[in-house]
Amino acid sequence: MLNDHGAPAPTDEDSTLVLLTVEEAARRLRIGRTTCYGLIRSGELESVPVGRLRRVPADAPAAYVTRLRTAQRAA
Repeated sequence: MLNDHGAPAPTDEDSTLVLLTVEEAARRLRIGRTTCYGLIRSGELESVPVGRLRRVPADAPAAYVTRLRTAQRAA
């Protein structure tokens, strides 16, 4: 898919991405942006600062889900 400028448009499925925006991470988790920021604020979802921006490592959403599943099995 191309963006308005004829360049390839980034997708959530782009395996070359190292860092995701909070919005991209929220889409991968199928949650809202505000909920995603709450998970970041609480430390449940890993994120890193990049200058004034907040980015989520591409593997962090899957790691979060793994922790949820592990906790559910232990309960």
